[in-house]
Amino acid sequence: MTAQEVTEASPDRLASGLMESGALTCDWLSAFKAVPRDRFVPDVIWPGRAGMNRQDDRVVRSESPELWWKAVYTDAPITTQWDDGAYTGPGKGKTPSSSNSMPTMVFSMLNALSVEEGNHVLEIGTGTGWNAALLAHRVGDDNVVTVEVDEATATEAKGHLFAAGYTPLVVVGDGTQGYGKSSPYDRIIATCSVGHIPSQWVGQAKPGSIIVAPWGPTYGGEAIARLMVDDDGYASGSFVGSSAFMRLREQRKSLPTTRRYLGGKEWPAGGVASTTTLSPDDVGDWIHMFAIGVQVPGLFCRVEPGGEGAYRLWLFDTDVTSWATADYEKGGAEYPVAQSGPRRLWDELEAAWRWWYQQGQPGFERFGLTVDNRGHWVWLDSPDHPVPTTRRCDGT
Repeated sequence: MTAQEVTEASPDRLASGLMESGALTCDWLSAFKAVPRDRFVPDVIWPGRAGMNRQDDRVVRSESPELWWKAVYTDAPITTQWDDGAYTGPGKGKTPSSSNSMPTMVFSMLNALSVEEGNHVLEIGTGTGWNAALLAHRVGDDNVVTVEVDEATATEAKGHLFAAGYTPLVVVGDGTQGYGKSSPYDRIIATCSVGHIPSQWVGQAKPGSIIVAPWGPTYGGEAIARLMVDDDGYASGSFVGSSAFMRLREQRKSLPTTRRYLGGKEWPAGGVASTTTLSPDDVGDWIHMFAIGVQVPGLFCRVEPGGEGAYRLWLFDTDVTSWATADYEKGGAEYPVAQSGPRRLWDELEAAWRWWYQQGQPGFERFGLTVDNRGHWVWLDSPDHPVPTTRRCDGT
């Protein structure tokens, strides 16, 4: 790495980029300067890439201080733990389980939280402690409670916070439960994704409070929900942008294996053959997955790679009753489909995609979420226009 590259990776340069993009606003600039990201990043990290769920090789600060510094002051996420801490070797683990989030996302969510002086704030997912420190700088240590399920991660975060001069309340516990002892809260923010908003979060929020949380259906796609809690204890609001967070540990998806659907048979295993003109490659963007998953709760997919860019898209239902495949090859005009079971999952996916297309291909900002005594429901443009769905969203 050249001296110029090291110089370019700096707090000031990152701040300038964040302000230019609009992610970092003037009211959070003093917190950014007072709470350096490098004080909340461990010595062993796996740098990520902006807009991608991929990690580079492990970087150890003592071995590669320049690479470590560049990762810290690049606008990208940093993985700090794999497999809930079970993985300790070189290379990479199986599943990332904790991180220091991408600065653009951190400050975009803090902006959406709309904190005011004196607000009492609950954070779900302490991670490295950087977000909690930013909040503590803004509203004071006594007004911040942060909950972390992983005891080792919480202990390390406490150390980061104390060394930086901040002492918010760090609680080791189940994030779905919030922290009732310090409720009610004016603001609640989650730095992990959910498939349903826990009732405890809404119950621990004051009327008029704001909840900011990454939300996504089982199928995929995810966005930041900004919900306002009303006097009746219901929460509703729009999505404010796409996201890709690690799932709240208590809501992680546990999906059946493919062999459970085929009953020991080889594909096509009696599946009914047909064709489609809708390319599997045209339904895989993050917004597509979100719109499809909202309309078809319980649907999930896997991709089986083939040669020369070809692949097979597998669809399954979480009730283990039905499956479907759609085969993609470059340059195709029609694509083979096979479907089995009482549901026709490709047909359901295609109908959901066509509904989204007919609505003008809406982005995340046109969708919203309401949490009431009936459960969760997603709407388009207004709560009066619920997105059609095969059944209520339940986060499973």
